[in-house]
Amino acid sequence: MKRTLMSVVMLGFSAAGLCQTPYWQDVSTVEVNREAPRTEFVTYTSEEKALTRDFSSSENYQLLNGNWKFLYYDSYKDVPASVTDPATDDSSWNEIKVPGNWELQGYGTAIYVNHPYEFSPVNPQPPQLPEATPVGVYRRTFTVDGAWADKDIFLNIAGAKSGVYVYVNGREVGYSEDSKDVAQFRLNDYLKDGENTLVLKIYRWSTGSYLECQDFWRISGIERDVYLSAQARTSIRDFDVVSTLDDTYTDGLFSLKVMTTGSGACEVAYKLVDAAGKTVLSGSKEAQGGDEVLFTGEIADVKKWSAEEPNLYRLMMSIGSGAAKEYVPFNVGFRRFEIVPIEEKDASGRNYTVLLVNGEPVKFKGVNVHEHNEYTGHYVSEEDLRHDLEIMRQNNINAVRT
Repeated sequence: MKRTLMSVVMLGFSAAGLCQTPYWQDVSTVEVNREAPRTEFVTYTSEEKALTRDFSSSENYQLLNGNWKFLYYDSYKDVPASVTDPATDDSSWNEIKVPGNWELQGYGTAIYVNHPYEFSPVNPQPPQLPEATPVGVYRRTFTVDGAWADKDIFLNIAGAKSGVYVYVNGREVGYSEDSKDVAQFRLNDYLKDGENTLVLKIYRWSTGSYLECQDFWRISGIERDVYLSAQARTSIRDFDVVSTLDDTYTDGLFSLKVMTTGSGACEVAYKLVDAAGKTVLSGSKEAQGGDEVLFTGEIADVKKWSAEEPNLYRLMMSIGSGAAKEYVPFNVGFRRFEIVPIEEKDASGRNYTVLLVNGEPVKFKGVNVHEHNEYTGHYVSEEDLRHDLEIMRQNNINAVRT
């Protein structure tokens, strides 16, 4: 059940006057005031900038990585209430690199176990958590670009473990526990002109930890980028691409659903461009903010995507007009996956099945991948990721379990 901040305020105390279970200990609460999950993207103010597919090229993006102020507590019971107050003097606080797990920077203890839970004893009735659950408190300031005055402004936490409370200028914005997905919060109602104070209070364990038991190092804190993003009030909320092949594996079948947000009138458009720069599909429709806009098309003799020939088409979506127009880029590959029975049967008389990619049988040769660096923990740079992928391809690995 999703609980808004208003419902939390209303339900904060029972009739007997008892405090409500904190979010991080409450199995029914996985988020508070978090935006609905979506494809991770930022919008661009020109097609030229969108073509880079580099967030830093967008005027609607502000990276908050770097050195933050930091306090570490071995137990949540030791965290003072004043720690989220922007008036609290942080001159004596330590500094920590973001992203980067706090155990790799001198705080707490990194734990390695395979399949068991790393906290002990595990309660026979989960999701009860250890009394001495550590907490890390992160703090920094930021200012908002004046060009964002009439836009929706979001905080994006791309990965943090495990239970994360967000405060802006001393006010609680929301909560999230989902360590490997982006948590996005709308900040419009919490910002002020000039300098703003952001505090993240992160619990090493939460009820979500019962779903995060994997064969890897158990470490904590901010593991991926933290950044601000902005979009027009009437904008692209999300999109859904289906790019497959016809029954002869010759022609490409394309559909695009663009989900918009806001309330104003807008024009939604797209074009699909091949590697030679030729537009092979395009379209536009008038819509209202909140509409879902559907486009479909076919491409004769499409350039298919496979591991051996990873042909891609460039998708460019746009919404609005004139100076307020926003662009969202994406890469599209046309391929078809099927699982089909073959004549050979197993010992019980059932048909074996085979995986087909573009009509050709493919055997999975896969590995487990845990994002890990010996110096930065679960923060892995793009350079490291690319290096790992190159080694996998050199060893004929064609499937990855993340």
